[in-house]
Amino acid sequence: MSAATESTIEERVNAALDKVRPGIAMDGGEVWLVRVTGSTAYVQMLGACGGCAAANMTLKGAIELVVTSDVPEITEVLQV
Repeated sequence: MSAATESTIEERVNAALDKVRPGIAMDGGEVWLVRVTGSTAYVQMLGACGGCAAANMTLKGAIELVVTSDVPEITEVLQV
């Protein structure tokens, strides 16, 4: 994949994350895209989400669902 394609995918992943950020922010958290490698997006959960017991549920149940739906090239979202 070319660097231009990777950049576009990262921009699209960030746009998808923008959809879930308001809900996460309401709980005192934030999510940042760290990198995209192949078909996996790696994110960092910050603030209240960083140590929250429900962070994995938020990651898989909300973040991954939105990202994989909006960016079909991404098949998995993992926390770093």
